[in-house]
Amino acid sequence: QLQASGGGSVQVGGSLRLTCVATGGTFSFYGMGWFRQAPGKEREFVAAIVWSGGTTYYANSVKGRFTVSRDNAKNTVYLQMNGLKLEDTAVYYCAARRAVGVLTNDYDYWGQGTLVTVSS
Repeated sequence: QLQASGGGSVQVGGSLRLTCVATGGTFSFYGMGWFRQAPGKEREFVAAIVWSGGTTYYANSVKGRFTVSRDNAKNTVYLQMNGLKLEDTAVYYCAARRAVGVLTNDYDYWGQGTLVTVSS
């Protein structure tokens, strides 16, 4: 139900925009989240947005550089990533959650992941 795209290779300081399309509608979703998993590391929370109202949340490591947004009409969530750093290299996953609350790893649906590689 979730299709993530937009990953790629970029140099330090560059930008990418990730897209996550939710097929089948988003009426049952409370929120959408972005997570990432770097090689040899555990998956970590990056950002999230409450579908109704648009409240956003960010990990401290990306605050001020990444922006999560949504397009209700397109059932799509975006992750705009600016000022990319080497440590942002990871596979990025979008996820959807039906229950209230987005600051959790307990999401109901997960996309397939898209690789972001930042190089110097």
